[in-house]
Amino acid sequence: MESPNKPSQGHRAGVGKAPQNENRAPGRRHQTDSLDEVARDGTWLTIGKLAKLAEVSTDTLRFYEDESLLMPAKKTEAGYRLYGDDAVRRLDFIKHAQHCGMTLLEIRQLLELRADDNSCCSDVRSLAIRKKLQLEHKIRTMQAMSQALGELIDVCTAEDHPLDDCPILAALESSIAKQNHDSH
Repeated sequence: MESPNKPSQGHRAGVGKAPQNENRAPGRRHQTDSLDEVARDGTWLTIGKLAKLAEVSTDTLRFYEDESLLMPAKKTEAGYRLYGDDAVRRLDFIKHAQHCGMTLLEIRQLLELRADDNSCCSDVRSLAIRKKLQLEHKIRTMQAMSQALGELIDVCTAEDHPLDDCPILAALESSIAKQNHDSH
């Protein structure tokens, strides 16, 4: 039976490990460097070790598995998930895409495009452009909300008024009443 903490046959722990960057203080490695090191090392990782390296929960990794975004390379006889360098790279890809504002659905689409021999760079570019336009729309909407809230704050100059005289609450209530009246 294979132990989940030991590398599988053909992979020896520590062999081929890249040296740490001497310019950094000990214990101050970046998370991406740790993932890259594991990918070069070739060791198998349990779900817990991968989660710790990637700074995500094991539940997140299981969710990614349920969403077909990340799959273990194999499982031990005891059912432990073992991840290799492909999973490390895939998780790094997912995290970078999320940082760019991509949803898991969009990330799955990117991964599907990557795996499709008929896809090309323009397909990926189109998805990225579509996402950028969505983000810009969301930013404009949030700026409008911020401006509307700023205007309400500007109206409320006396902080010692009782709640019955609060201009912010009055403006919100009149807005709700107007919306209800307009919808009938």
